[in-house]
Amino acid sequence: MNKEILSSLVGKVVKVNRGGHDSRVGQLLAVEEDYFVLLTKEDGVLYYKGHHVKSLTDNTKKGLEFDLLVPEDFTYIGGKLFTDVMNNLKYKWVTINRGGHEKYQGVLDDINDDYVTIVYNEEVIRVSTFHIKNISYDLKIEGPDKDKKEKEDEKNKKESDKKEKEEETQ
Repeated sequence: MNKEILSSLVGKVVKVNRGGHDSRVGQLLAVEEDYFVLLTKEDGVLYYKGHHVKSLTDNTKKGLEFDLLVPEDFTYIGGKLFTDVMNNLKYKWVTINRGGHEKYQGVLDDINDDYVTIVYNEEVIRVSTFHIKNISYDLKIEGPDKDKKEKEDEKNKKESDKKEKEEETQ
C-alpha cells in the first residue's frame, strides 16, 4: 500500500481487505515505512505489513461503524519498521495472522530476518517472517457498551440483594 495514500487516512475508520477471515474494520492510528497500525474493537491494536494488504476502504458519506472512543492518553508499542515492532513485542503474548488459517498465538520469543519463534505451551513454533501479515498483542479499549452493561449488572445485583433481605425479614 502506498504510504502517502495511507497517511491521508490516519484518524479515519477504514476496512482492511474487502472480506474473508482477515478483513477488519478499525481506526487507522499510524502509518510507518512498511506497516500501519489499526485499532479494532475485537482485536485491539493490529500491526499490518503493508505489502500483504489487498485493499483499504473508507466510506466518504456515512463512514464505517466503529463505536470506540480512543482516550487522549492512549499509547501502544511502535517502531520505525515492522521488525522494530516485533522486537518491541518480544516476550509478550501475541497473535500472528489473526483470523487466518495460519493463525499463531503464544509468547514471542525470538525475531530474526528469516523467522520468529513463538512459544505456546510445550510447542516452539517458527513462523517465516515473510509470511506474517499482521500481529497484535493484548491491548484493547473497552467500548461504551461494557460500562453500561456493568452498571446494569450492578443495579440488578443490588435489587436482588434487597429482595433477599426483605424476604429474610418476613
